Amino acid sequence: MTDVEKILKDCGAFLQGHFLLSSGKHSDGYVQCAKVLMHPDKAEEVLKIAVDKVKDLDIDVVVGPAMGGVIVSYEVARQLKKPSMFTERENDKMTLRRGFTLEKGARVLITEDVVTTGKSSLEAIEALKAYGVEIVGIACLANRSGKEEINGYKLYPAINLNINTYDHESCPLCDKGLDIVKPGSRKKF
Repeated sequence: MTDVEKILKDCGAFLQGHFLLSSGKHSDGYVQCAKVLMHPDKAEEVLKIAVDKVKDLDIDVVVGPAMGGVIVSYEVARQLKKPSMFTERENDKMTLRRGFTLEKGARVLITEDVVTTGKSSLEAIEALKAYGVEIVGIACLANRSGKEEINGYKLYPAINLNINTYDHESCPLCDKGLDIVKPGSRKKF
């Protein structure tokens, strides 16, 4: 059986310190999934766990929000033998671009690298609503939300992680005066 936590640690994907997350929250830990996803064999191995959880959902297409969901979308879609697309921000709003289109009624699986609040996934879902698609769930490499679903969308993680997350107003790391690092890709929250 695949030990996802060991793979994350071996790849240097687990970071400790004081981090500003894409959601605007603070954390004492960060999962840099790019350190795993840079290795195709490791990406295939860990994401197979999530794929095994969704393979019977009658999925038509896999869509991941840029940046974190792009490689995850591709690898999950490759394993499912389905098309892969991604949403990206244009004028600060998530949208489908690059000629991507979806048929009305298509069953869409959203993918992410890490889910904390689900904000990127929910932005991608909002962008897809105009196409009249059905969202069947959210697959991810790592779920650190502590939840089994986000806004009614079931999560299908390769691993569930328990990492402390704080509102910036009540962050004990800020109270200690620790410098903060912003490793994510989102410029605004």
